[in-house]
Amino acid sequence: MADQIPLYPVRSAAAAAAAANRKRAAYYSAAGPGPGAERPSRYQLEDESAHLDEMPLMMSEEGFENDESDYHTLPRARVTQRKRGLEWFVCGGWKFLCTSCCDWLINICQRKRELKARTVWLGYPEKCEEKHPRNSIKNQKYSVFTFIPGGFVLAVTITREAIDEFRRFQRDKEVNSQLYSKLTIRGKVQVKSSDIQVGDLIIVEKNQRVPSDMVFLRTSEKAGSCFIRTDQLDGETDWKLKVAVSCTQRLPALGDLFSINAYVYAQKPQLDIHSFEGTFTREDSDPPIHESLSIENTLWAGTVVASGTVIGVVIYTGKETRSVMNTSNPKSKAGLLDLELNQLTKALFLALVALSVVMVTLQGFVGPWYRNLLRFLLLFSYIIPISLRVNLDMGKAAYGWMIMRDESIPGTVVRTSTIPEELGRLVYLLTDKTGTLTQNEMVFKRLHLGTVSYGPDTMDEIQNHVVDSYSQTHSQAGGNTTSSTPPRKAQSSAPKVRKSVSSRVHEAVKAVALCHNVTPVYESRAGAATDAEFAEVDQDFSDENRTYQASSPDEVALVQWTESVGLTLVNRDLTSMQLRTPSGQVLTYCLLQTFPFTSESKRMGVIVRDESTAEITFYMKGADTAMSTIVQYNDWLEEECGNMAREGLRTLVVAKKALTEEQYQDFESRYNQARLSLHDRALKVAAVVESLEREMELLCLTGVEDQLQAGVRPTLEMLRNAGIKIWMLTGDKLETATCIAKSSHLVSRTQDTHIFRPVTSRGEAHLELNAFRRKHDCALVISGDSLEVCLKYYEHEFMELACQCPAVVCCRCSPTQKARIVSLLRQHTGRRTCAIGDGGNDVSMIQAADCGIGIEGKEGRQASLAADFSITQFRHVGRLLVVHGRSSYKRSAALGQFVMHRGLIISTMQAVFSSVFYFASVPLYQGFLMVGYATVYTMFPVFSLVLDEDVRPDTAMLYPELYKDLTKGRSLSFKTFLVWVLISVYQGGILMYGALVLFESEFVHVVAISFTALILTELLMVALTVRTWHWLMVVAQFLSLGCYVASLAFLNEYFDVAFITTVTFVWKVSAITVVSCLPLYTLKFLRRKLSPPSYSKLTS
Repeated sequence: MADQIPLYPVRSAAAAAAAANRKRAAYYSAAGPGPGAERPSRYQLEDESAHLDEMPLMMSEEGFENDESDYHTLPRARVTQRKRGLEWFVCGGWKFLCTSCCDWLINICQRKRELKARTVWLGYPEKCEEKHPRNSIKNQKYSVFTFIPGGFVLAVTITREAIDEFRRFQRDKEVNSQLYSKLTIRGKVQVKSSDIQVGDLIIVEKNQRVPSDMVFLRTSEKAGSCFIRTDQLDGETDWKLKVAVSCTQRLPALGDLFSINAYVYAQKPQLDIHSFEGTFTREDSDPPIHESLSIENTLWAGTVVASGTVIGVVIYTGKETRSVMNTSNPKSKAGLLDLELNQLTKALFLALVALSVVMVTLQGFVGPWYRNLLRFLLLFSYIIPISLRVNLDMGKAAYGWMIMRDESIPGTVVRTSTIPEELGRLVYLLTDKTGTLTQNEMVFKRLHLGTVSYGPDTMDEIQNHVVDSYSQTHSQAGGNTTSSTPPRKAQSSAPKVRKSVSSRVHEAVKAVALCHNVTPVYESRAGAATDAEFAEVDQDFSDENRTYQASSPDEVALVQWTESVGLTLVNRDLTSMQLRTPSGQVLTYCLLQTFPFTSESKRMGVIVRDESTAEITFYMKGADTAMSTIVQYNDWLEEECGNMAREGLRTLVVAKKALTEEQYQDFESRYNQARLSLHDRALKVAAVVESLEREMELLCLTGVEDQLQAGVRPTLEMLRNAGIKIWMLTGDKLETATCIAKSSHLVSRTQDTHIFRPVTSRGEAHLELNAFRRKHDCALVISGDSLEVCLKYYEHEFMELACQCPAVVCCRCSPTQKARIVSLLRQHTGRRTCAIGDGGNDVSMIQAADCGIGIEGKEGRQASLAADFSITQFRHVGRLLVVHGRSSYKRSAALGQFVMHRGLIISTMQAVFSSVFYFASVPLYQGFLMVGYATVYTMFPVFSLVLDEDVRPDTAMLYPELYKDLTKGRSLSFKTFLVWVLISVYQGGILMYGALVLFESEFVHVVAISFTALILTELLMVALTVRTWHWLMVVAQFLSLGCYVASLAFLNEYFDVAFITTVTFVWKVSAITVVSCLPLYTLKFLRRKLSPPSYSKLTS
């Protein structure tokens, strides 16, 4: 009967398929009458419980042309008749076969125990000899095991995210649990930072973090003021002087704060950290006291008290504090590689749908075609790489472990495990300056007097001049008038008499020692009260206990230098200053006025009265741009400022002007009147001060160097060679930022620097942008205010011009501006950005970038805790990017594409199998074979690709230019993806057709040959992909091969154990494997010879 069944070739099939069909027809014909009839048929059915698992899973076209309902109308006898081969399928056996296979699998998974009769004791269930099922109803379709594969994929991802989130929770808890002293009517109580409320009176000790935004009410310092460190807020290490509310500072004791009836009016919470408007009102006095509050009366959260103990009233808490409002909300970061793999996965899904539609179309849409479509979708579902997510997440965890174990970058911590590949794709690096590129340690380097210049090697000459000058005056006058001679010399400058070098040096040193805002602080001795400190230091100025506090590290460096040359600042309060001469004499100066430094004026000044001579002198120092029009005509200042700037020194011009008592009294009256003005107060005050700033005597030019961190210059050079553009975003002054940019070689010596002029309107911005457009290969320096105007009116044009610059320096940037610049760079360029900083003011920038790096340094750990990667020194960035970034990206790209290849090759084999057998939607491999293929048989070698490296770390560091190739994304693109698709189609076709051509008498041999060849091909393809062998890779290869060989003994339900032990099996598998892999090895060899990649040229 089987002889009469026509076996038509597949419609429009290839010649090879037709040949295969003829071979199958001959095989099944052999089962009919004739020579082959004497062999008992393997497929005879004795009854419904025959060995259905041994059925050949083959079907003809006609089997799918009948509707499923037709099968149920067939007489039962037709099914149980002994039929052979294809006839059995045609008559509906395929349905019976599928059902029986499912029943068999269910029986394997859920073996039913044998039902027996039982004896039941009344009221004694424990006497039952056998264990009976629970009296529960179960209507669920699935068991727990159904969801294990998908659940495992989700569990790995969720676990990784949960661990990252738990670490963040622990870091937040650490900060929120810090204890503070809260002042109540009953005394002091300890309170957690998270429990502080608006209106609480909080006591903050020295070196303690301010927990919330407060108004400064009281301090233990006698002067009624204190210094705070704001580096976590604005990035400046300058210590800021804060003044307590005078009404509360005058109260006799702390407890009196509860005996007065007072309140603070505070403006609504806002972003600006440099301004505040409020009032303090005490109602129980007559008349009521109203005191204006400004920024100098505030203590913002995140700042640190640097002197004394302070008491403040809380005005803003939590998300209303200035620091939090300037911090962007953290977002979940997705790496570019993950996004690219998502795109490829979408393409694979479309391929899955298209392939399924093609198969149904070639079937001719016969019968219930939509059901067949769903079957094909399930059969080819291996095209979608479900295990890709697990492999990548495990790979990312491995990269993080390798980074933290790298002894060349000790202390590095990976805080976000989702984006290590981003380190290998960066185009823009945005860095903070203070504490990131620099150490915040200023060193005095140069003093220039116009005709003579002193450097580090000649400081002893200055010391000799100072000693000689004060010894002369002391010997001439003696007693209390020792300091009278130098001022007389200053007054004698009216006639143009050339001063001696010694006299000029002395005047310069004295000006530097007096014109500043530095306060010497003496550490409390054991048992000494804080208030007694000042009384003690009036008598004993011991050098060991003295430290200097100032609003700028430059100021401290200048005062430390004057101490080193003999003139020491020993005491200062709000009204006076004391200097000690080399001979030990203490000179006292009365501070009449202080004009603080502002970003607009770019200078600061003091008016002092020498108490020994009653002479009044106005000293001023500032940037050369501001001072050049104030000092008397000279021909050397501009040239020497340029010379020092080229050395990377921060320059200050120092000048003085002698005032008579009448001149000062006139100035003071006008100055006080301007300060009381209600309208345009700042302008009027500035105008009065400028009336003094005329024809001042130029004393000297100073040069101070901000010490760069170790290895900053070579690291920046390496990053530039790697094709990374570096932007410096800092809250510091323009002059300082420009100096550091030059000294760190962020801007090379041969490059011009365009300083963007301050602009306030659209017209000014338009003119300045046009001026900048005409310059080429020029570094840009711009202030935050000008940047804001440009972005408001010409955002696109500005970003286009800035992105063409080799380097950009943005100074006076607020935290939100830093974050906005990062976001604009990402938006306008579409390139990957990295932000690096060390202060709380850098957190927004770090979180806005694709990859955030925090440095643990003097500015605390806030930035490093919020970052994706934490390092201890800036120079570690080079290795982190060039070595670990490269290897992470390359490894993940190879791993991702190989996992896709693993699914594509088996889907290709399934497609070939279905095509040959009349487009039947029947699985090629079932049960454990499919599970084992994706796990124990191939998992270890594929995952071992995370140990691969194309170049050695030292080579990557030596040739950072190799990094440029990574930014082009060539390791994972649609081009490489298509190459892998072609490889998969070729290998899948060879493996399946080879097995069909070589299989002998039974279908089970096709499975054995093709599956074994598939496993060997996967292992060889891993070996083909590897560029540098690691011993664990070799172990993984042999471990997987060993697992497969060992499992063959237990897979007798899939394989014919007798056949797989024959030589025939071995040579057929070897032949197919060689044909599938040898051409690829040959192509790889030829490509390496004819068109080698850039890294191979260096390693060969």
